[in-house]
Amino acid sequence: MLKKAHAQTSHQSVYKETKIGKLPYNWEVVRLEDVTDPSATIRYGVVQIGPDTPDGVPIVPIKHIRRINHAKLHRASPKIEAAYAGSRVKGGDVLISVKGTIGDIGLVPTGFEGNIAREIARIRPKSNCDAEFLSFQLQADQTQRRIDSKVVGSTRLEFSIHAVKDFQIALPPLPEQRKIAEILRAWDEAIEKLEALRAAKLRRITSTRQRLFEKEYACHSRLRRARDIFETVSERARPDLPLLAVMQDIGIVRRDELDRRVAMPDGDTSSYKVVRPGDFVISLRSFEGGLEYSSITGLVSPAYTILRPSTELIGDYYRHFFKSRSFVGRLDKLIFGIRDGKQIAFRDFGDMCIPAPPLAEQATQAYTFSFQEADLALENERIFALTRQKRGLMQKLLTGEWRVQLDKAVR
Repeated sequence: MLKKAHAQTSHQSVYKETKIGKLPYNWEVVRLEDVTDPSATIRYGVVQIGPDTPDGVPIVPIKHIRRINHAKLHRASPKIEAAYAGSRVKGGDVLISVKGTIGDIGLVPTGFEGNIAREIARIRPKSNCDAEFLSFQLQADQTQRRIDSKVVGSTRLEFSIHAVKDFQIALPPLPEQRKIAEILRAWDEAIEKLEALRAAKLRRITSTRQRLFEKEYACHSRLRRARDIFETVSERARPDLPLLAVMQDIGIVRRDELDRRVAMPDGDTSSYKVVRPGDFVISLRSFEGGLEYSSITGLVSPAYTILRPSTELIGDYYRHFFKSRSFVGRLDKLIFGIRDGKQIAFRDFGDMCIPAPPLAEQATQAYTFSFQEADLALENERIFALTRQKRGLMQKLLTGEWRVQLDKAVR
């Protein structure tokens, strides 16, 4: 319905060939520097942030670039931040990650004032370029593919400031920019509503976990040392196996199936450790909590610690336990006292007391969690479907293949 209401078919317009593809005759191909306010040139952010200062200047890192939240941001001392006055940001600025993780895009919300980390570049559009449109244009799949082609480096990826300034985008007349942004914003709002529903269901799962596992901890006779349930393994010399990525948000997945940019090893992987279904991997960022469960076979870096059950258990039960606040809270206390800010060692983990109820109870509790997860998965599928439809719409609108119907008042 949205497409039919706001779009015309391509045969109704005249098109031209450009360096970045076929575009409507009245669209321009411009460099990002050409649509940037000359008083706020494109540049990196703060290099030395320093300690968190409660009354300091908020610094936007890559992990918050897509959705800036004041409460979650590290704050730098005004004295330190003053040295980076040229990279300050305000509402309407467009942000792009340019080091490490490349191509994440953010739009600074109205009323926000702060700065950005060194892995981010700021773009402040001129009046002839709508900031929201620009953020959508940079997010589009066809644009992201061209960004990929400009990235340099093997282990440390970078999209240089020079490359950002020279990067070309398709720019329609301002009224058309605003109409396209309005349409895509409506899809974003629909996706955000579904994400809010998903978050509510995730909170329910978290609450259920907390009640159940705290009850288990209260029964001391059910507790065992972790080293009596798990052992470390270092199976190697299997370079034929696929490389795996250990991610705290999505678990353990094959790197070649990961929908994000990750550095791949250049040399021999015979020293990499084998992970098998049922194993747990202590994350390199385990000081943030949680161990990751594997349902697939593959290789991870030798830096990881692999845990394999040494006794019969229900893997799904412990998969949920290791993500619970009951476990993560106790892990935080242990790491703070032993190795603050470091990866937890097996000797530390092994000393922890963890629940070990009878197998039948593990299975029942795992089933309860799995039922809730299935409900959560339905929301994920809805979000995925709507997001995929939005991406298809972006492809059509941001290349001018489909033209928007402008109101007579703005023609």
